[in-house]
Amino acid sequence: MKLTLSWLRDHLDTTASLHDIAEALTDLGLEVEDIHDPAAALQSFTIARIEHAEQHPDADRLRVLRVATDQGEKQIVCGAPNARAGLIGVLAKPGDYVPGIDTTLGVGRIRGVESHGMMASERELELSDEHDGIIELPSGEVGDRFTDWLAANAPDKIDPVIEIKITPNRPDALGIRGIARDLAARGLGTLKPLKTATIPGRFPSPVGVTIDPKIAAKAPFFAGRVVRGVRNGPSPDWMQKRLRAIGLRPINALVDITNYFTHDLNRPLHVFDVARVTGDLHLRAARAGETLDALDDKTYAMPAGAVVICDANGIESIAGVMGGAASGSSDDTTEVFIEAAYFDPISVAATGRALKINSDARYRFERGIDPKFTLPGLDLATQMVIDLCGGEPSEIVTAGAVPDHARAYRLDTDRVVSLVGMEITADQQRATLTALGFEIDGDMAHVPSWRPDVQGEADLIEEVARIASLTRLQGKPLPRPRPGVPLPVLTPLQRREGAARRMAAALGYNECVTYSFIDARAAALFGGGGEAVRLENPISSEMTHLRPDLLPGLLAAAARNQARGFMDLALFEVGPVFSGGEPGEQAVQLTGLLVGASAARDPHGSRRPVDLYDAKADAEAVLGAIGAPARSQIDRKLDGWWHPGRAGNVQLGPNRLATFGELHPRVLARMDVKGPAVAFTVHLANVPLPKAKSPTRPALQASDLQAVDRDFAFVVDERVEAATIVNAAQGADKALIERVTVFDEFCGDRAAAQMGEGRKSVAITARLQPRDRTLTEAEIEAVAARIVEKVAKATGGTLRG
Repeated sequence: MKLTLSWLRDHLDTTASLHDIAEALTDLGLEVEDIHDPAAALQSFTIARIEHAEQHPDADRLRVLRVATDQGEKQIVCGAPNARAGLIGVLAKPGDYVPGIDTTLGVGRIRGVESHGMMASERELELSDEHDGIIELPSGEVGDRFTDWLAANAPDKIDPVIEIKITPNRPDALGIRGIARDLAARGLGTLKPLKTATIPGRFPSPVGVTIDPKIAAKAPFFAGRVVRGVRNGPSPDWMQKRLRAIGLRPINALVDITNYFTHDLNRPLHVFDVARVTGDLHLRAARAGETLDALDDKTYAMPAGAVVICDANGIESIAGVMGGAASGSSDDTTEVFIEAAYFDPISVAATGRALKINSDARYRFERGIDPKFTLPGLDLATQMVIDLCGGEPSEIVTAGAVPDHARAYRLDTDRVVSLVGMEITADQQRATLTALGFEIDGDMAHVPSWRPDVQGEADLIEEVARIASLTRLQGKPLPRPRPGVPLPVLTPLQRREGAARRMAAALGYNECVTYSFIDARAAALFGGGGEAVRLENPISSEMTHLRPDLLPGLLAAAARNQARGFMDLALFEVGPVFSGGEPGEQAVQLTGLLVGASAARDPHGSRRPVDLYDAKADAEAVLGAIGAPARSQIDRKLDGWWHPGRAGNVQLGPNRLATFGELHPRVLARMDVKGPAVAFTVHLANVPLPKAKSPTRPALQASDLQAVDRDFAFVVDERVEAATIVNAAQGADKALIERVTVFDEFCGDRAAAQMGEGRKSVAITARLQPRDRTLTEAEIEAVAARIVEKVAKATGGTLRG
């Protein structure tokens, strides 16, 4: 949104400076993005008078001037044809920057004659394109600043242009009057009364208007009138200058009037050439396949259901978006139909988006204009048309009714402290809302029709605080809800995430942050990709589904690094994964990925490919860092993306704490990752929380009694896992047996020859740690017998003789 300072002062009686206005606008929420102040570049130029002019001795088209300046008489060489004695002009002295030629002047020598500056033209000062001669002023005192003379005699030449960023919730600020209203409420001036006009019709309108009942909700109100006998042509110079200043190209008086009202009063209008309209105007829904040649010289195919304005020949305009070229006004137009309407913002936005049309009318209609100003705006526009183009107005014709947007909310003057934290008196609050156009009736504030964004009591408080200035807020510490040491801010799961992240980084992994969205192919590879996790409006074709696991993102990162020559990688990520689209179907995981070799090349042969034991060790380290129990089981019921024989789950009964191992070769091939690649995933929420809530560590329970080790060798089926034997032996006496470890395995052909085909021997050590007294031989033998019994029951094995 652009406006000039003089245009703003048409609505605001103010003496505030440009700087104060810009500061206030930004503080009010109307952020100033840019200010173009022509006077800022002209501050150094002064008025001078030519005392004498004579021909240059060595150039036919140059003259040597003696010029009276504020620094005495100066010699200047000038080539302007109008340079003569007695002329009052504008002087640029050595050291001045001349914007029109992008040059900083110095003392020059032109054809052997020194020149101390230059007499400037309008183009050289960027005041116009005039360059036939130097500036001639009708008056002025030598030494006065040129900007002061312009401010008093030609202020339009240095009229500053302010560009404002308007947020979507402030459609009223898309008109200069709305901006002036905010400034007046802040106290930077007085809002001038809005001009009114009541234009009686002198004849019935030859063009009628109707609305199809099927689209009445999209086009509630449509009004217009005919003005005949108009003389179209260029608009007045003052209007053209203002339109050019805000970036609009003047076309003709009728079109310029509609553009002027759009920016001045936020009242989009449209004019139809009656001679090009056949019959009445009718609003209806567009049918698929219909087209319109629009005013921007493009042809648009209408989306079905879009609101269009038609005559007997077809579509003449896209309601609220853009008019058609066939019925547009031209220099030959003598009879026009001025349209003023109110259209549903959602409908206009949908049509504009479907057609990819960005117009000033659409920009305003889709944010919401003032519905009550439809007929008053039509009268004001009629008055301007008559004033600038002449003509005779018809009676107004209407269809539909102005939507009722009347609403009121209770103003709780005490609530401003709790919502905003500012002390503002009740009288000041009421005065602020009154200045903004609200009508105060007791404790009820009636919202003006031009403020569709005010939808509740809190919005009233926001308006009061905005005008009072949120810069008055002072930072204060929040009071503690209870005395003493404050409670932890982070939840146990958040603290666990931090501990896991630090441990993974300490193990040498580099943290990655990948998108929670992946493509359907990668999601299906990891057990996802269903409709429940598909995005309705994905940002790209590669981000259509919520990720079921963190591995797709890490593998994609590994593939990109390998493509650039980095083959040894250690990556990890902490983030959410999704098994469905509901809130409870989300979990936080930590996943680590190792690719390539475990170490760099060295003379000691340290370099080797990563294997599942690297992933297992790192998974156990992370589990230990977040407080997982030291005793757990290894399970082989794996998901499909893990290698079936080289991976496992860390379990506590049915509760899966982590998974580690090699990734399936099929997955690596599909993700374009060159192996070897191992990974681990820790399910952070599955690790049970400690029963003790105290932050202190429990007391160390050490025994001063000597431990006893007993070795056992069991003959079992070769398919029996060593972990099954260890877990069975551990369960023989959980209090007394401190740990069980495997120290030998005898298998293969020699074992088959001694113990039978398909058999093997597994040897374990069980450490017994007494706590209160030394164990007797009988007690040790009893525990050993229970170990043998438990292992035999779990595996079907026998004690090796």
